[in-house]
Amino acid sequence: MTKVGVLVGSLRKESFSLKLAKNVMSLFPEGYEVELVDISNLPFYNQDFDDENNVPSEVVAFRNKIAELDAFLFVTPEYNRSVPAVLKNALDTASRPKTDNRWGKKPAAIISQSPGGLGGFGANHHLRQSLACLNVPLLQQPEAYIGNVATLLGENGEITNESTLEFLTKFVQRFIELIKKY
Repeated sequence: MTKVGVLVGSLRKESFSLKLAKNVMSLFPEGYEVELVDISNLPFYNQDFDDENNVPSEVVAFRNKIAELDAFLFVTPEYNRSVPAVLKNALDTASRPKTDNRWGKKPAAIISQSPGGLGGFGANHHLRQSLACLNVPLLQQPEAYIGNVATLLGENGEITNESTLEFLTKFVQRFIELIKKY
């Protein structure tokens, strides 16, 4: 069983990113255990945690969770042309100390979204920069920028736009191809 962790860059309980993530999670075939990874309770990373051997229990649990997963799907909004702080903090938390990067050599894919037309382009590319530094093999194509996301979701959060659903199905298929290489 391949374990895929889904990290959502928005903490809002009705966030577009969370709704989109849940839709995409349902597109994985049998043989993939796909789960949301909670990043809401992580304290801001502080090197003193590790230097003083005083790592908070939430950080230990999160690092252990990342270590046990085989691949990652990031679904994020864009905040000020970049990645939300909570998502960047999650990357930093599980990549420290530098000698114990739990993200490295595990494949990942990114879906960015926005209520506007740009689809979170800036967030997507900033996240790619950080993941490249962490030695995470990334799905390069297709890139997923979901613009005008509010118009694509029904009342229950399900994707109502057929072409978007087809695109995301192909996206997941390509991501699975990448996962199988690792």
